[in-house]
Amino acid sequence: MPFSIIVLFIVFILIAIRKIGNIRFELYQIMLIGAFLVLISGSISIKNALLSIDIDVILFLFGMFIIGSAMEESGLIELLASRTINRVKTTDGLILLVLLLSGISSALLLNDTIAVIGVPLIISISEKNNISLKLLTMALAVGVTTGSVLSPIGNPQNLLIAVRSEMENPFVTFLRYLTFPTIISILVSYIFLRIFFKEDFLKKITSIEIPQIRDKNLARLCNISLAVVVALITLKSILFLTPLHINIRLTFISISAAIPILMFSPKRTEILKKTDYKTLIFFAAMFILMQSVWDSGFIQNILMKTGRDITDVKTIIIISVLLSQVLSNVPLVALILPMILLREPSMELLCALAAGSTIAGNMLLLGAASNIIIVQNLEQRRKEAISFFEFAKIGIPLTIIQMVVYILMI
Repeated sequence: MPFSIIVLFIVFILIAIRKIGNIRFELYQIMLIGAFLVLISGSISIKNALLSIDIDVILFLFGMFIIGSAMEESGLIELLASRTINRVKTTDGLILLVLLLSGISSALLLNDTIAVIGVPLIISISEKNNISLKLLTMALAVGVTTGSVLSPIGNPQNLLIAVRSEMENPFVTFLRYLTFPTIISILVSYIFLRIFFKEDFLKKITSIEIPQIRDKNLARLCNISLAVVVALITLKSILFLTPLHINIRLTFISISAAIPILMFSPKRTEILKKTDYKTLIFFAAMFILMQSVWDSGFIQNILMKTGRDITDVKTIIIISVLLSQVLSNVPLVALILPMILLREPSMELLCALAAGSTIAGNMLLLGAASNIIIVQNLEQRRKEAISFFEFAKIGIPLTIIQMVVYILMI
């Protein structure tokens, strides 16, 4: 067995237990250990390790973290949280609202964007009404992941499938095959959360006073930044899906959106200090470890040796869900998609790949980048993050049911 695979298992175990003796590890520290081990073992060269780090993703997150910090500093997050709470009277209504809002937003924008902005929002909601932060964390994570299935621009793997397969009308195709199973999957998510957090659902939501914006100038800059994000992601999607495939880089989007805050806010230093650098380190280290796993060819060989026909919906969903727990979902799609395209796949099969590789994020904590963004961001703020086992206890049965839903309905 290649050394990089052994390291990957060690990383999974450490993330699950998080503690050895009196030493407690943070997520970014565990992933750094994994990257360090594959580097010193020669499983990946320093050059390839550096090349494996997706600077677009790192800078995109950096820009979004700046916007998120600025929204919190201005008081805009508290305002949004208060308005959200006052729209509902029960925990049932609140969780449904979180699931639907995060899901719809993720379908319109990139899911990682909503994960970044959503964390301070759920913290504020939790504190204002004493609602379990773990419940809100799961609602946000599951909503962001499940909702992003619905659109070719909901996440990077969907966009990759839409472009590489040359879908004539990807938005219509995704909506046609994935709307009803996604709606049902969100409702199933609500049921699971109600079962696992039943005591928290007994609480009543009390209306609260709408707070004042602490820094109106910074709040205006935040609104400008958010408008820039929406406009550029929309433009990126339209241009990239044209025959010319003009690509606006994620780096350009996030840095452009962060510029108004960094240039015109007197609080730029405080905002930069609050940026979640630990999550950026986590992703850089993860890229190195996953590239080492990819280079070993171990996963590819297993897939070839199974001899399974990957041209039916059931098989592609099962394979994509399971293998996304080992590889991240984008490399997985990059691996499987060429095999599928050789056989002139149906639109159902391509949508099945999109659905399986995306809902895989609901199974385990490492199944989606958005999960890591949410949990790492919570830990950075020293808030009660959900553990690997707590996530898996809900995520594994939930994902199995969601798999059945998509298999039956696509």
